[in-house]
Amino acid sequence: MEHLAWYELLLLFFAASFLGWVLETAAADIKQKKFVNRGLVTGPFCVMYGITTVLLTVGLGELRGVWLFLFSAIYATVVEWIGGHLIERLFHQRWWDYSGKKWNLDGYICLSASAFWGALGLVMVTWGNDLLFRVMGLLPLLLVKILLLVLAGLLVVDILASYILLRGYGKNIRQWEEADNRIRKITLRLQHWIGAVIVRRIRKAYPKAAETKTEAKAVQSETSTVFAAGCSFYKIVLLFIVGSLLGDLTETIFCRVTAGVWMSRSSLVWGPFSVVWGMAIALVTLLLYKYKDSSDAFLFGVGTFLGGAYEYLCSVLSELVFGKVFWDYSDIPFNLGGRINLLYCFFWGIAAVVWFKILYPRFSDWIEKIPMKPGKIITWVLIVFMVCNMLLSVAALIRYDERGKGAAPENTLEEWLDEHYDDARMQQIYPNAISTS
Repeated sequence: MEHLAWYELLLLFFAASFLGWVLETAAADIKQKKFVNRGLVTGPFCVMYGITTVLLTVGLGELRGVWLFLFSAIYATVVEWIGGHLIERLFHQRWWDYSGKKWNLDGYICLSASAFWGALGLVMVTWGNDLLFRVMGLLPLLLVKILLLVLAGLLVVDILASYILLRGYGKNIRQWEEADNRIRKITLRLQHWIGAVIVRRIRKAYPKAAETKTEAKAVQSETSTVFAAGCSFYKIVLLFIVGSLLGDLTETIFCRVTAGVWMSRSSLVWGPFSVVWGMAIALVTLLLYKYKDSSDAFLFGVGTFLGGAYEYLCSVLSELVFGKVFWDYSDIPFNLGGRINLLYCFFWGIAAVVWFKILYPRFSDWIEKIPMKPGKIITWVLIVFMVCNMLLSVAALIRYDERGKGAAPENTLEEWLDEHYDDARMQQIYPNAISTS
């Protein structure tokens, strides 16, 4: 598996963001018969294209042909769906709407756009990335790194400034009208002018943008006295913990029934927690909360596709980071690179139906019955515990991989890890981990 350096990933991000901006701007120019900047930020970048390209390159580098097309369509569609809802949450506007097209979901994604993303991902991963790296090779590496870091800094400033000005646009107008101080008047007048320029740019680029009131704000305003109401931060954190425990229990029992042995299925060195399952529960709740009352067939289909794509990505990332494969389905029919298989993808679909129709309502009710103050304290204690647990687990796994390559400890931390999490202990926690180095 190919490991890309940070500057190569950054190059992919900016190149794809710029090409996406060119594509989006050209399409808008033809449609509106005038120049419009279609970027989320002021600069010539559509960051959604950059994020998607990096994700596809890292996660799907092994795939080719129809599988690359299919998974590119799935991953890119999820990014577009999340991006649309984030923009709506942050700016209370819908910048695009596919409601008039067939096979759309919530107006933010549709089948034709997904097919376009799939074709674009196929072209970029198969040919575009290699061409881009060849062009980069013509320039001095130090110059490339400096340019990329400068662009990254400018983009961060651009994003933060655009967000702050757009969020405070209306508020600053009211402050400007009430201000008495001359310097304050000038400052707020400048903010008002810049904010107005950004707003006009957004309206020109997205003429169909509509003001919205997000569901999350409505739920929060109606149930502010209930702990973890709706799909709030506290509920998602606690569902992550619940999902991690349920996932570890499920896999442990499954191994006992199918293989006749008890074995650890935990992702972490402290406690029976399966992070893959926990993240799956948290993400599926976030993504599909609005559709939790949909038909079983809909939840099964979405769960099958998203679950398979999620498990594939987890397999790739764990191998890239830790140099180990934690599961291998090569002996199961209809598998893809041993990372996923059709039967377990169906299990993800069934799990989505069971979660939303049976388990989620019960867990949600139990969580919301927790008193407000104790609930927040418990949640933050669990967050601190899980963060420490994850950091220690990552350090132990990295050191486990280094020991396998014959590397001696170089500091006190590595010596401590060798003493408390030696190979025997790590094999007990991760019995199925196979080194790929």
